[in-house]
Amino acid sequence: MRFSKSFAITTLACLVMMPALGLAQERRQDTTARKEPLKIWGAQFEEFEYRYSDDDEELATWNGDFFYGTDELKFRWLTSGEYAIEERAYEGLENQIVGQVPISTFFDAKAGIRFDTPEGPDRTYAVLGVAGLAPQWFEIDANFYLSKDGDTSAELDAEYELLLTNYWILAAALDATVAFSEDSEIGVGKGLVSTEMGLRLRYDLVDRSFSPYIGVVHERKYGDTADFARADGAGTEQWFAVIGARLSF
Repeated sequence: MRFSKSFAITTLACLVMMPALGLAQERRQDTTARKEPLKIWGAQFEEFEYRYSDDDEELATWNGDFFYGTDELKFRWLTSGEYAIEERAYEGLENQIVGQVPISTFFDAKAGIRFDTPEGPDRTYAVLGVAGLAPQWFEIDANFYLSKDGDTSAELDAEYELLLTNYWILAAALDATVAFSEDSEIGVGKGLVSTEMGLRLRYDLVDRSFSPYIGVVHERKYGDTADFARADGAGTEQWFAVIGARLSF
C-alpha cells in the first residue's frame, strides 16, 4: 500500500511538472536562436539625380550601396558614376566590393577592391577605410587607395543633416580627394585633386524610403589636375542645379 501511494504521488508530480519542463525547454531554444547573428540586407541610393551645369552640361549621377551580412561582418557593393546625357558616355564609373567590421561604438573598418573607369585607362585599387558617425553627428567615410602600379590617394566624404521638421531635411556634403603620386594617364596630379560640395533640401516620403530633393553642387579641380584638364580643353570648375531622390529598399 505504501508503495502504491508513493508511486501514485510520484506519477502525479511528473504529470504536473511536464508542461513546465516543456516550457523551459522552449525558452532555452528561443534563447539559443536569438544568439545567432541577425542577417540584414538592402540597398540605398544616397544620390540618384539629374544635374544641369552653368555651361549647359547635363549629367545623370548616382551613389549606391548594396549590402548583406550581420552587425559583426557586412559585405557591401558601392557604386557611383556620372553619365553625360548629350554625349551618351560615362564621365566616371566606380565600383567597390568591401567587407566591413565594427572597430568601436560609432565606427567600422572596411577593406576590399575598387574598380575605376575614368576617362582614359581603367584602374584597380586596394581599399582600406573607416566609416561612421563623428562627434556633432557628422557622417564620415574616409578611404585610402593603392593602385596595382603603386599610385596612392585618399578620399574623404563628410555629410551633415539638419532636421528642419520631421520631414524636411537639409543635407550638406563635402567630398575631397588627395593624390600622393601623379597618374597623368587619367589626368590626376599630385596634391589636392578635387572637391565636390553639395547642399540638398529633401522631403521624406513613404516611411523615409523615398525622399525627393532639389539642391546645388559645386565641383572644382586643383593644381596639376586642373592643368591636365585645361590641356584637354576641359573646365576646372562647375556649378550644378540638381534634382533627384534618396532611395532605400
